[in-house]
Amino acid sequence: MSTILQRIGVELPIIQAPMAGTSTPALAAAVTEAGALGSIAVGAVDAAGAAAMIAALKALTSGPFNVNVFCHRPAARDARREEAWLAAMRPVFARYGAEPPAALREIYTSFLADGAMLELLLETRPAVVSFHFGLPPADAVARLKQAGILLLASATSPEEARRVEAAGIDAVVAQGYEAGGHRGVFDPGAPDARLGTMALTRLLARSLSIPVVAAGGIMDGAGIAAALALGATAAQLGTAFIGCPESSADQHHRAALAGPGAAATEMTALISGRPARCLSNRFTALEEAELRGVSPPAYPVAYDAGKALAAAARARGEGGFGAQWAGQGAPLARFLPAAELVRLLAEEWCAAKP
Repeated sequence: MSTILQRIGVELPIIQAPMAGTSTPALAAAVTEAGALGSIAVGAVDAAGAAAMIAALKALTSGPFNVNVFCHRPAARDARREEAWLAAMRPVFARYGAEPPAALREIYTSFLADGAMLELLLETRPAVVSFHFGLPPADAVARLKQAGILLLASATSPEEARRVEAAGIDAVVAQGYEAGGHRGVFDPGAPDARLGTMALTRLLARSLSIPVVAAGGIMDGAGIAAALALGATAAQLGTAFIGCPESSADQHHRAALAGPGAAATEMTALISGRPARCLSNRFTALEEAELRGVSPPAYPVAYDAGKALAAAARARGEGGFGAQWAGQGAPLARFLPAAELVRLLAEEWCAAKP
């Protein structure tokens, strides 16, 4: 049993990953009520939007939950690169009777520059706050810890994990290359060893003094048991919950997850400007067509164009340009209510553990 989760009243060593675009207050509440740790992602909204999500979640459960924020570096704008990207995308927009945006915007504010979000977290005091894409300033870490909030941070390598430990974070989320959604690398321009979940989990469990949460490709109780056997204190599952009725995945995402293409996920930076693993779809096909050899703008500027294209195509009945995040375990997805899925995961874990 995970002592770090027990400290906040979580019964099971299971965390529902805060996947932006699919995690909702209803999903997080159902997971928490079932004895695991539910999560929401607020990196794609401002403080007001986050306040509404947290209020909705608190109305559904009195139990602990996790709020995830993005700690990416604010975008380095490059006008020529952005213009070239829009020009390359223009023919794709035209297929759906639309024009690309006249100019691109930095649509998400990093937690590194969002004082209002920090104050909101200090005011609402969720049991857990987690960081993705890097770490916040030391004073933010200190204030959150003083408020009694448990802190988690993603790491994709031993070097990043050592930085997490040195920052005073309570536990590290070992995100393997199999994971769906955005790769949590601190610096997307740096070399990436692309370590798998199990190898990374074992490396960190052997070398760190803080607990390790395994994340990436884990879809059932056998995967949870394997991660815990390698030294993880808990397992984080994201793709496993996409098919739940409480998730906000649209019909196109759900259909793709249930289809034969789920066996071939791809890592791409085309959708948002940062590497992210998704189901192969109309957007990923552009890498060998209109967008071949064209570098996307920085995250999240590229996402402005990606969202506009997805909306234009969806208006014409084409749902294949969405951000259909999914990990390599996608073919193992079960389309169950969240509480039922958590109960099944717990039963499978108990049956599989030594």
